[in-house]
Amino acid sequence: MGEAIDLGDYAGFTADPYPVYEELRARGPVHRVLLPKPADDGEAWLIVGHEEARAALTDPRLVKSPAKLGFSGLDEELIGTHLLITDPPHHARLRSLVTRAFTARRVESLRPRIQRVTDDLLDAMLPHGRADLVESFAFPLPLTVICELLGVPDIDRADFRRMSNEVVAPSDRDGEYATFVELAAYLRDLIEDKRASAPADDLLSALIRTTAEDGDRLSPDELCAMAFLLLIAGHETTVNLIASGVRALLTHPDQLAALRADMTLLGGAVEEMLRYEGPVENATYRFTVEDTEVGGTVIPGGSAVLVGLASADHDPERFHEPGRFDIRRDARGHIAFGHGLHHCLGAPLARLEGQIALRSLLDRAPALALDGPADDWLPGMLIRGVRSLPVRW
Repeated sequence: MGEAIDLGDYAGFTADPYPVYEELRARGPVHRVLLPKPADDGEAWLIVGHEEARAALTDPRLVKSPAKLGFSGLDEELIGTHLLITDPPHHARLRSLVTRAFTARRVESLRPRIQRVTDDLLDAMLPHGRADLVESFAFPLPLTVICELLGVPDIDRADFRRMSNEVVAPSDRDGEYATFVELAAYLRDLIEDKRASAPADDLLSALIRTTAEDGDRLSPDELCAMAFLLLIAGHETTVNLIASGVRALLTHPDQLAALRADMTLLGGAVEEMLRYEGPVENATYRFTVEDTEVGGTVIPGGSAVLVGLASADHDPERFHEPGRFDIRRDARGHIAFGHGLHHCLGAPLARLEGQIALRSLLDRAPALALDGPADDWLPGMLIRGVRSLPVRW
């Protein structure tokens, strides 16, 4: 077994990991790596080829539950067991409880409300002439939608943004732990308040009623964990889809002009945004219970495995000239939302929010342009997105 590749040795890896992934793919589809700070999770196996990554996402030998290796992460320890850290049949049981809320028909029924939220945010932002698009638009839009869907009352946006960022892109171990404790307390209080309130027509209330009617179908910890996953994942990916999508357009003026000239290209443009600069850089950890061969490499049992979604979607074996942003490209087959059992439940909602946000923004801000550097990327190996996106119009 060769020496692990230290990703922290590559200058500028967080800002632009794609040259590193290109180098790794040229050397093989699977590599033992040391993760860069602040992730600092030690050693993992990183799958960088598209074919191998797509196969790994459906490989039952790569399990999601760390409990099968005798340990647990902070989320499970402090909040509970959720969809991203469970395997069949437990995973199917949990997913079935929320699938109906994210069907194509249910998501499409949200279109008028998403449009109103979008219009209200633009009404508030546009008179100022310039803004941080993340703070003023890309973040509050999906947060408002998922909070209404779940039945979460008005929350302090700045405080929640801080907690969410620390969960998906922790600055350090102490901060991550403190944030999980704080978020767990918030969610448990929220659930207790809902239990004590009159029945409501929202997803969290429906999950609570399911627990009450079916006995121990959802434990208190599972209920808290489900709320955690839906609230965090339910907005975080869309924040970065919108922000990174706008950033890609503004840094590729020919593509922006093409889209403005023909908005029927919008659906395909969103798929290319997801492929080119997807909101999730690597899927959450998988684990090998025993020695497992992946892409011609034997990964020892007891290893942590990262499936490189961003690298896979820049693999020239799958996409021609993958470093080129082209809204006319057929980007179908990208794995920005994962693949298989753990394919993102909220992908239809994220796509709809992204399309409404982009169409409305481009329509109402015809002179939209960058208003400064947009290269302060979130740390870590999970989420791919900028902290801020200064724009003017």
